[in-house]
Amino acid sequence: MRTFDLVKELESLMNNNVVNLLSSIHEYKGKQELYIEAKPDILSSLLSIAKVQSTSASNKIEGIYTTDQRMSEIVNNKVEPKNRNEEEIAGYRDVLNTIHENYDYINISSSVILQFHRDLYKYSGISYGGKFKNSQNYIEETLEDGTKRIRFTPLSPVETPIAIEELCNSYNEIISKGEIDPLLAIPIFILDFVSIHPFNDGNGRMSRLLTLLLLYKAGYIVGKYISIEKIIEETKETYYDSLENSSVNWHNNENDYSYFVEYYLGVILSAYKEFSSRVEYITNKKMTAIERISILFMESISPINKAYLMERCPDISETTIERSLSTLLNEGKIEKISGGRFTEYKWK
Repeated sequence: MRTFDLVKELESLMNNNVVNLLSSIHEYKGKQELYIEAKPDILSSLLSIAKVQSTSASNKIEGIYTTDQRMSEIVNNKVEPKNRNEEEIAGYRDVLNTIHENYDYINISSSVILQFHRDLYKYSGISYGGKFKNSQNYIEETLEDGTKRIRFTPLSPVETPIAIEELCNSYNEIISKGEIDPLLAIPIFILDFVSIHPFNDGNGRMSRLLTLLLLYKAGYIVGKYISIEKIIEETKETYYDSLENSSVNWHNNENDYSYFVEYYLGVILSAYKEFSSRVEYITNKKMTAIERISILFMESISPINKAYLMERCPDISETTIERSLSTLLNEGKIEKISGGRFTEYKWK
């Protein structure tokens, strides 16, 4: 049976790229503390945006959708879910909120993982919510012609409960000793979790929720303000490739974790860069709202819409953004290239 020894698995990871990624993330983490202390009003706006983006992106990866308006309303508890997709979105919202509010007090254990999975499905009433899988599952890929191929065969249902218990114990032991950087242990834990694939459904979403929990407990809370799930969703082909490459010979304890570790570290670093960029941009009080919006247009190759501007400038009201767009249009600095609800503009 597959064994879980995170110390042994970490030994071969320290190549130059990994060292550089770790160094950069540590540097940004130092700035994180300063931002949290100095900019609470700005962080509140970023937090609200990130919750919607995280819930939307993580579910979208699994083909679970609703409209942007409904997504925002569900995440902000303004409406009740009205179909299966929205029930699962609401479940994700609740688990995400639990992690955001209580991560310091949540243990990494088999029982917690089962509880999260139960809550993920609590609105849909699915019988397998909160229970490990009862039949063999497979990680599949849909090809361009519509056919499917098996990327990976996870552990059997019989092996799963023991494997999850051993994985949690191994992770807790290595973290408690403080000898290994958690940034290395976390993606290894996640790869092993996905490779076990412990549930009939919801494994991908659970892996992303656990990623946030592990990062927060280790002091890397950037995912509260910049959606890590959104970055993964935008790079999902690379995500799947790195997952597949690091899963080769996994059952024999001979897999190479470096592909997945480097991908995950890259995602975390991207989140920190975006966090730093947004906070510094928002706090530049020397520029007016219209000047800041103009810069966003000039820096963007693709057309952008009002929702994008609200995301990048959470401290500027929707009314002010609309007024700025109208002014820029009247001055001939931007042009409207599509109409309707999702109107887009570009710099002339």
